[in-house]
Amino acid sequence: MRLPYTPNPPTPSTPEESAIITRIQQRRHPRPLQPLDLTLLHSPPVADGWNSFLGAIRTQTSIPADLREIAISRVAVINKAWYEWMHHAPLAVAGGVSEAGMEVVKREGGYDLEKEEVPAGLTEKQWVVLVYADEMTRDVTVKEGTFGRLKGLFSEKEVVEITATVACYNCVSRFLVALDVGEKNGLGPDAAH
Repeated sequence: MRLPYTPNPPTPSTPEESAIITRIQQRRHPRPLQPLDLTLLHSPPVADGWNSFLGAIRTQTSIPADLREIAISRVAVINKAWYEWMHHAPLAVAGGVSEAGMEVVKREGGYDLEKEEVPAGLTEKQWVVLVYADEMTRDVTVKEGTFGRLKGLFSEKEVVEITATVACYNCVSRFLVALDVGEKNGLGPDAAH
């Protein structure tokens, strides 16, 4: 970590900071505060907004766990955010992504819907979400063909939620990597457990 973590338990200096810490602890419950939380708490207002946004993305969308966690895990691979991978790859498996599918997710090269078929181990929806996350993360601009496939498989609400998930976790991964939160970012996907 490039900065010291805030104390754990945190030491709020105002009632507002205490309320922020309580909200973060409630979202994390029953788990303890994470290194990411202890980094963000250097700026309680930022930590509070982050907590609200991430809470919505993680727990209030209609996206099934397998698709959400594929999107998050793919962003982690592309951005080499192995601390993020360590937390979300097991959630993808728990959400129903096969081990063969996770091998596709963790491959570091790019993918192309126009040139590749759905790989063994992934459903069509999982594959399209993976490639969409890949293009959003690598290029920002998504190919029309990729967007057309996404829109053909998902409702407008789901498209917005998938897009917000990918965008959100690009923010998370860039924060984690820049500050080396969790001290896992140089290890790679197999060593980050």
